Amino acid sequence: MNKSLFIALLLPVLLLISCVPQSDLTYLQQKNTQTNQIVNEVSKKPYRIQSNDVLVITIKTLDQKLSEMFLASAGNNAGQRLFNEQAIYFDGYTVDDHGSIRIPVLGDVFVLGNTTDEVRIEIEKRLLDEYFKKEANVFVNVKLGGLRYTINGEVNSPGTKLLFQEKANILEAIANAGDITMVGDRKNVLLVRQMPHGTEMYNLDLTDASVMQSPHYYIQPNDYILVNPLKQKSWGTGTTGIQSISTLISILSLVTTVIILTSR
Repeated sequence: MNKSLFIALLLPVLLLISCVPQSDLTYLQQKNTQTNQIVNEVSKKPYRIQSNDVLVITIKTLDQKLSEMFLASAGNNAGQRLFNEQAIYFDGYTVDDHGSIRIPVLGDVFVLGNTTDEVRIEIEKRLLDEYFKKEANVFVNVKLGGLRYTINGEVNSPGTKLLFQEKANILEAIANAGDITMVGDRKNVLLVRQMPHGTEMYNLDLTDASVMQSPHYYIQPNDYILVNPLKQKSWGTGTTGIQSISTLISILSLVTTVIILTSR
């Protein structure tokens, strides 16, 4: 009788601790009474180029054949290049460890710490000073070769990803990886970022709406995102109530069988 009572009391306790609560699965919850929160101004600052970034540079003039000599990949398809990840790798301009890129004819252009607009202005100035007159209508366009990042852990599609957009937040990056699994810890997502002075690590709680005010809410090129598992995964008891009940019923059946056999 005591054993049966103990099992009856143990069953709901195990059921409660083994399930993943809804509060651990819901993004951007309002955990305080403040409303109309303002996103941190730090996230609105323009991105400044770092080593290993890849730039996509387009140079156009009235004489397109003449301007093609400044492109990394000239020829008949020069105007249609850089539409996929492979082409960006071969035709883009990678920032070296000294903070420079090498452009045909122009040579080295220092870009480290500059914005894409500042790089565009510098290239336009050098072209007009050294090779073209104002009447040539020089047009330069400089963009990042997408937002490349790596995501691992409890996501449905881990690996290195590339987003073809100027800015993306960490929720978009996770959605691009198929979202976090049921046993992923949304309250403690690790963001590893390469900075000029070294590596920095940040922990983000994606269940709290205040994460949108974090200066690390928007990802940067070469970021690494790690989603660690919840304890429920190592327990192996199931993530939902149905799964947990099924597991506990199996355990209860096993315990009952052992009690019957040992009581004989």
